[in-house]
Amino acid sequence: MYIPDFEYYAPDSLDEACQMLAQFGGRAKVLAGGTDILPKAKTFSPIAPPQTPLPEILVSLKNLEELKKIEYVPGKGVVIGALATHNDLVNSELLNKKYMSISEAAHQMANNQVRNRGTVGGNLINAVPSADLPPILIALNASIKLVSVDGERVLPLEELFLDVCVTCCTEKEILTEVVIPDQKMTGSNYIKFGARRSGALAIAGVAVAVEVENNVIKDARIVAGAVAPTPIRTKKAEDFLKGKEVTAELLEEAGVIASGECKPITDIRGSAEYRTNLVRVLTKRALRKAIDQGHV
Repeated sequence: MYIPDFEYYAPDSLDEACQMLAQFGGRAKVLAGGTDILPKAKTFSPIAPPQTPLPEILVSLKNLEELKKIEYVPGKGVVIGALATHNDLVNSELLNKKYMSISEAAHQMANNQVRNRGTVGGNLINAVPSADLPPILIALNASIKLVSVDGERVLPLEELFLDVCVTCCTEKEILTEVVIPDQKMTGSNYIKFGARRSGALAIAGVAVAVEVENNVIKDARIVAGAVAPTPIRTKKAEDFLKGKEVTAELLEEAGVIASGECKPITDIRGSAEYRTNLVRVLTKRALRKAIDQGHV
């Protein structure tokens, strides 16, 4: 396999990285774990076109240790650096204590080799509809920080995604961190269905976060993945649940409502009808687990 020629830079600071992106413009792209951009650029011969053309310039973030953190900041919440790997999420004592649903979602991704290299920032910026992290992070009301030479902006994670593999992140911006705010939610869960038990792309996935008191649902956030161009909040199902006592019938109906809010496609991995039915079932199961969990 061959990789086309490209220029490579590894700045020692975030400021330097931002300066490079501003200087090179659309000729450059950020390199994090490289588990997506490099394999897609490989060809079987020096003259064969790659699946995805490689940028002229890659700006690696590997030296930016501050982007690898996973820590709790009082008054802010849990901060996950964009360079934290998927296995960092799996093995984080903090996440396993406060947000086990994130660790469990990361553990379902790809294989161990990819989890050792793939990063949180890369998973989000790639904006692949079947990605596992966006649904659970959105369900937990996560926000992100984008940094450039022009300053920084913070926005809800759900506003990052515009279309299939398209985000609002500009050529000059770098996603630096994800913040999960302190929660009133009492439980959360992510369930996906793929062609294999683990490591497969999601045919459909559902993440939920709920606040339950005295067996009554006070608040709920439900996010479906792989069933629309972007992760989708099923707000009708959320509103339906609020203020109601938990019953099997309630969760079943919430699944039906959630499935009706999705916009799945038919492809080689499953039909639109199949995905719609999966959302119904996964929503019911994820809600049940989150409610029984008693903690996020």
